[in-house]
Amino acid sequence: MHFVRSVVRWGVPVAALSVFALPSVAADKKPVAAPAAATAKAWEAEQPTVEKIDLDAYMRIREEGMQHGRVMQFASALVDGIGPRLTGSPNMAKANEWTKETLTKIGLENAHLEDWGEFGMGWQQINSWARMISPDPEPLWIQAAPWSPATKGPVSCDAVLVDIQETKDIEKYRGKLAGKIVLFGAPRAVPDLDKPLFRRYTDEELKEMESYPAPRAGGPAFNPAALAERARVRAEALKMMTDEGVVAIITPSRDGNLGGGTGIIFDDNGANLVRGAQTAANAVKIPNGVMTIENYGRLSRLLAANVPVELEVNIEAKFTGDHEHGFNTVAEIPGTDAKLKDQVVMVGGHLDSWISATGATDNAAGSVVAMEAVRILKAIGYKPKRTIRIALWTGEEQGLCGSRGYVRTHFGGPDSPAPACGAGGGGPQSRTEQQPAIKTTKEWETLDGYFNVDNGTGKLRGVYTQENYAIGSVFAQWIAPLKDLGISTISYRNTGGTDHLSFDGVGLPGFQFIQDPMDYDTRTHHSNMDTYERLHQADLEQAAIIEAIFLYNTSEREAMLPRKGFPHPELNKQKDAPIPGLFPNAVEKK
Repeated sequence: MHFVRSVVRWGVPVAALSVFALPSVAADKKPVAAPAAATAKAWEAEQPTVEKIDLDAYMRIREEGMQHGRVMQFASALVDGIGPRLTGSPNMAKANEWTKETLTKIGLENAHLEDWGEFGMGWQQINSWARMISPDPEPLWIQAAPWSPATKGPVSCDAVLVDIQETKDIEKYRGKLAGKIVLFGAPRAVPDLDKPLFRRYTDEELKEMESYPAPRAGGPAFNPAALAERARVRAEALKMMTDEGVVAIITPSRDGNLGGGTGIIFDDNGANLVRGAQTAANAVKIPNGVMTIENYGRLSRLLAANVPVELEVNIEAKFTGDHEHGFNTVAEIPGTDAKLKDQVVMVGGHLDSWISATGATDNAAGSVVAMEAVRILKAIGYKPKRTIRIALWTGEEQGLCGSRGYVRTHFGGPDSPAPACGAGGGGPQSRTEQQPAIKTTKEWETLDGYFNVDNGTGKLRGVYTQENYAIGSVFAQWIAPLKDLGISTISYRNTGGTDHLSFDGVGLPGFQFIQDPMDYDTRTHHSNMDTYERLHQADLEQAAIIEAIFLYNTSEREAMLPRKGFPHPELNKQKDAPIPGLFPNAVEKK
């Protein structure tokens, strides 16, 4: 799921892809600026200074996870037995059913699938290959781009290089592409491998995460207008190529940070022709695939030198429906305390993936860690005070669609129609911006916290609090007995790019763990290298133990987890207003 996860998502800053704005919350569907101070709410209860830590429970959780762990069995069944899980695909449906059945087998109750709405086209890759016929025979490495139509069997055509950056560039190619295979886009530079592809966080890096950073100058600013213009130009180019009768389109794989240039195919929306889910309205009508940078580079250099290139391409794929729905898998360990059992502690990860490999690190890892965490709690015979609920999301890769739909249904959201899956967020994310009011349900009052893993296979090293300053000391006490497992860092920073944002965006405690990077950003993220072999058993076992302990502690606390304060829109309006009379020699303008 991510490029640099704390900064960008699909190449776009997290703030621009917010699911919901941080809200002015109103319980019972009545928008107000903030909860009334005079109303006693469970989440406003006084917090203990010292957390009650049950070291015997810690010991039993650790022993079960280390001595009797099942996380790698879950992982192999999911990624090897089912394979890639593009939302809306037959494999996604298999994964939903498998997780529902497996959660029932390990003792959870009320395992079921929840429909979060229409997604779009269902699609499955059957086979893809390509080769250069002339001037020199060579096998070429490609994958079908998700939602590509099929070729009519193997097709042999001359290739042409097309580089369209502006609308005016389209005219250079009009009338010249009929019956051609188009290489769409300039070749990508191969980065030097001057850093390791695989790493863990150093002590110095973890220490730096504990500081709350000031806004940093520099770096490319997100430009929505430029992104929209790029999409518009690309849509016009695709229409022209469709009208011309182009046989197939091949795009170069994105560079994948340092991983590009190592024969890896990244098959996500960084390389595809259409962002987000595809529907009949925005579907690409031309078969299209993604090629390794190295193969693409050779072909483009030959064409640039006016050497005729003939290619043979076969893309075999099938569509399974135009109006497929998305489903989340949900199951529970019911609470047993008479006063607290209606309150809910949640854990989860996203079950969907892209299609180039089997989606092991993104995010079968987070899904099976959550499954193992609840299995551990059931195996030790734990009877939670609060209800513990696991949710495995789909549609995350197209914009947190599953968790966003779940949160809207159960907890609330902006008083406006939900955006279509893949259409982006629902308002500003920064707490310094004007915030819209949202409507909440009664369930909003009962959600105690949500814990998420979705940064690959790495060991958990800490927790991002999402600027929840009251909760830092709570988590610090929880992890103090776990230092030997490698978790030590409490960061007050926000991190983005995954499903905890759906909860955080409506004022609920939603948290993502800090994980060792490993080779996630450089090699496995959305690539044909994202397979079972990239998973690290000891790290996933550690992650499941820690998630189980966080669930245990949250369920056992007398008080609900502290929530963040709510923004004050009226104060935000005054953020940059000048102070009258601040400068003694100022002259009032007439």
